[in-house]
Amino acid sequence: MELSDLRSKVDELDGQILDLLNRRARIVIDIAGEKEKRKIGFYVPEREEEIYHRMVSLNAGPLPKNAIRAIYREILSACLSLERPLKVAYLGPPATFTHLASMKKFGSSAEFVPMKGISDVFLEVEKGNADYGVVAVENSTEGMVNHTLDMFVDSDLKIFGEIFLEVSHTLLSISGKLKEIEKVYSHPQALAQSRKWLEANLPHAELVEVFSTAAAAEMAKKDRTGAAIASDLAADLYDLTRVQSRIEDCAKNYTRFLIIGNHFGPRTGNDKTSILFSIRDHVGALYRILEPFAKKGINLTNIESRPIKIRAWDYIFYLEYEGYVDEGPAKEVLAYLRKECYMLKVLGSYPKGVYY
Repeated sequence: MELSDLRSKVDELDGQILDLLNRRARIVIDIAGEKEKRKIGFYVPEREEEIYHRMVSLNAGPLPKNAIRAIYREILSACLSLERPLKVAYLGPPATFTHLASMKKFGSSAEFVPMKGISDVFLEVEKGNADYGVVAVENSTEGMVNHTLDMFVDSDLKIFGEIFLEVSHTLLSISGKLKEIEKVYSHPQALAQSRKWLEANLPHAELVEVFSTAAAAEMAKKDRTGAAIASDLAADLYDLTRVQSRIEDCAKNYTRFLIIGNHFGPRTGNDKTSILFSIRDHVGALYRILEPFAKKGINLTNIESRPIKIRAWDYIFYLEYEGYVDEGPAKEVLAYLRKECYMLKVLGSYPKGVYY
C-alpha cells in the first residue's frame, strides 16, 4: 500500500479510538453519579489494578506490556479527573524526581502539590489536604532515606504503594559550558550518586546541598557560575542548558518511592508488608524475631535499624516481607511479634512496585 493509504488508515483508527474514549468517559461520569448516591469513595485502587492486569493479559502485541500500562494509566487518570482529580503531595518544586515518580503512578491528570520537605508531604496528607503523598525511601546506590523512615515512627499514615524510578542525572547551567562552572547545587542524594563524575570533571567546584534537585535548578538559574544536578525535564522547565547527561556513577540507578495515604494498598496476590518494631535488648533478641519468618517460609526483602532518639543506643527496626498482612502464615508471625516486641506497628500492605 502507498504511504498515504496507510496514513489514512491510521487517521481512521484514531477517530474510532477517540470516539471510544469519549464513550468510556461518559460511562465513567455515570459511575461517578452512582458512587455519590451510594456514598462510595471516588477512587477505587483495586479496580484500577484489575483494569491494568486485564488489559496487559489481553495484549497480543506488538505494543509491549509496559506501554499498555502507561497508556491506560493516562486514560484512567483523565477519566478519574472527570469525577475529581486526585490530589498528590510530593517533594517539590516541579520537575523533582519525586514529581516524575508521582506522574508515573497517578498520570498527568492528577493534581500535584509541591511541598518543601518530606515532613511537609506527610503533614499535607495527615491534614486531608492531599489524597496521597509520594516520598523517596531508598536508592540503589546510596541506600535508605532515613528521614522518611523516621517519619513513620510518629505518623499514623499507611504505605499505599511503591514506585521504582530509574534516576538519570543531568548537569545543567545557564551557559552550558563546563569550564565556567564553579559551584554545583543539588540534593545530597544526587550529589552522592554523581560523586565520581564530579571528582573527575569538576574537582575544584564547590558542592552545595539543597532540599531538592528542582530547587537546585532554580538556584543555578540565578548563578552564572553555578550548575545544578537535576532531572532532564528541569532543563526545559527552568530554561537551562544541558552540560552533560547521565552523570550518575551507576548505570542502573533506581530510586524507590513510597506512596503514603490513610489506608493500605489493594491486595493483588503479589504484595509486600512493611512493619516497625522495637525489641528488648538481650542476646539473640533479633534472631528470635526473625526466625519465625524463616520457619513459615516468608521472604524478608529489607531490614533497617534506626536509633530511638529519646534513648541512647536503643533502636527501632524497619522490616519488609512478601505477602499481605492478614495472610495465614504472616498473621501468625505478627501475633507472635506482638508478644515479643515493646512496640509493633504495621505500616502498610501494598502491591509490589512497577519499574519505570
